[in-house]
Amino acid sequence: MKSAELKIGRTFGVTFEHQADFFQEISSFCKENKVHQGYIPMFIAGFSEVELVGTCSKIDDVNAPVWDKVHLNNVEACGCGTIAYDSDEDKISPHIHVSTGIKSYSASGHTSHLLSAKVLFLVEMLIVEVLEPDMRRVVNPNLYNIGLLQFI
Repeated sequence: MKSAELKIGRTFGVTFEHQADFFQEISSFCKENKVHQGYIPMFIAGFSEVELVGTCSKIDDVNAPVWDKVHLNNVEACGCGTIAYDSDEDKISPHIHVSTGIKSYSASGHTSHLLSAKVLFLVEMLIVEVLEPDMRRVVNPNLYNIGLLQFI
């Protein structure tokens, strides 16, 4: 286990516009407000389109990450995540997970890592800025080259 006491900065309430790209909106918000890292304790959203990590195919190595995606339409979602900073690319590196319900299928649910989404009506989000320590995603070659959150 690794942990760090977080020095918290500003807290924001954020809404996204209908038909906007979810990740572009987060990126624009962070750039405009000079937020390099933080966490999203919660958000609620409607998405007209969403892609989540998932597959219906057989998985050969159940311990390995799944690199396939599932595409869904017209979902309601709740989610949360972290925002690290990628200094090499000079951009944020969000890691968001969501639970979704497909409205036209009795709100049948899917929960996974969010890859992309297009806003349907609304996103209502809280973003909490972290001032210290630095939060970075460091690639671990022993764990399938996944970038893991580190406190530096």
